Amino acid sequence: MKREFCSTLYKTPLSPGYWREAFACLKDLRCLVLAALLVAGRVAVTSFYIPLAENLKISFGFFLNASGAFLYGPVVGLLTGFATDILGFFIHPQGAFFPGYTLTAMMGSFVYGLFLFRAKITPLRLFFCKLSVNLFVNVGLNCVWSAMLYSKGYLYYLFRNTGKNLLMLPIELLILLAVFRLVVPIATAAHLAPEGSNGLKKKEPAADPAKV
Repeated sequence: MKREFCSTLYKTPLSPGYWREAFACLKDLRCLVLAALLVAGRVAVTSFYIPLAENLKISFGFFLNASGAFLYGPVVGLLTGFATDILGFFIHPQGAFFPGYTLTAMMGSFVYGLFLFRAKITPLRLFFCKLSVNLFVNVGLNCVWSAMLYSKGYLYYLFRNTGKNLLMLPIELLILLAVFRLVVPIATAAHLAPEGSNGLKKKEPAADPAKV
């Protein structure tokens, strides 16, 4: 049966209805099962990446994160970010545990949810979504943690991480576009996303009047 709270698109997350649906996902079994599966997937791919250059690599967890946030929103997203970071630390430990990076993981999922949950998915929306995650979460928060943990100052990490995240942005955006061209129609057909969510459809060519 189609869920009643999965029928509305919102232009922004400022509507009370948006947040009612986001919190309703905490009680929806399908959302919780999907969240658990995507957390497992994100933890599993943590150690897999494609190196491009020094300090530049293509990882795979971000598009699973974005896809999940599209389906279950920012509230469940906060929980999946927390679970992914904690499980990832115990399964793939790298150095000492630091709660700042847990907050980064949670806020990344939260921002994806703000942009993508119950929204019409378009290339422009995906661009601003990934730009916001890269600059405000990956750069803004992680530079604070790096400055706290290591010897160099905040501005050093700010300039280094900003350049890296901007260089990766076009590649990550192309991956998101490809993934969401598959995810959105499937989610809509399964009533996990509202009708009209797909703004990535290719426009049909106009009919030739001479052939009509």
